[in-house]
Amino acid sequence: MAAAGTAVGIRALLFDLDNTLIDTAGAGRQAERQVKNLLISRHGYEESAADLIIEKFNTKLEKERADSSTEIDIDEERTLFLELAIQETNGHKLDQGLATECYLLWKSTRLQNIHIPDEVQAMLRELHQSYKLLLLTNGSSSVQREKINVCQCEQYFDLIVIGGEHQEQKPARSIFQECFRLLGVKPDACVMIGDNLKTDIEGGVNAGVCATIWINNNNGKLDKESAVPDYTVKSVLDVKGILENIKCKF
Repeated sequence: MAAAGTAVGIRALLFDLDNTLIDTAGAGRQAERQVKNLLISRHGYEESAADLIIEKFNTKLEKERADSSTEIDIDEERTLFLELAIQETNGHKLDQGLATECYLLWKSTRLQNIHIPDEVQAMLRELHQSYKLLLLTNGSSSVQREKINVCQCEQYFDLIVIGGEHQEQKPARSIFQECFRLLGVKPDACVMIGDNLKTDIEGGVNAGVCATIWINNNNGKLDKESAVPDYTVKSVLDVKGILENIKCKF
């Protein structure tokens, strides 16, 4: 018998991490501001040049995320990204010392600004009374483990699955199947919750979950190639209300 307030048939919830439970993008912006201030105030860069370095660094980070199938020394690689961004901007030889200084400031500031908000923590505790909870996040093992440790995610979830620790990441069906196996539940007894239409929603749909909930916190738009979520909400805090009224496809 389902617990009071539990949608009939749903046994487990799969949550994405970045920009679903934690504001990774916002923490990144805080880190960028600190690096920009460092470049301008301590190293004499013009604001436009500092902005360009950060833009180039972010472009390289996006390429890293798109090709995150192999585990590498992330700190070393990201320091190199900043070295190249600085060189491409000012035309000088590589400056590893400056790149290292900027990267360590960026990394520490970002981690300091990453947390699960109190109200989200409370929601997870409440949901855990009725459902199994699994955290399913893409990315490098070392990077995601740092975030997970900072946020103390273990206390809210039965299981944590990191894409970088498996052969394939979201939206691959194999990693969802591994989640179902670990949870001991069938796909149609699970709900996938995340902010990314490609990795979270399309992945969940293709894996056969009961329903998908899209956290559209940036006013994103569906296009003809997008997977169509079963439910769309502005905040992860809206998930509880959806679960109370969800109709699974059994």
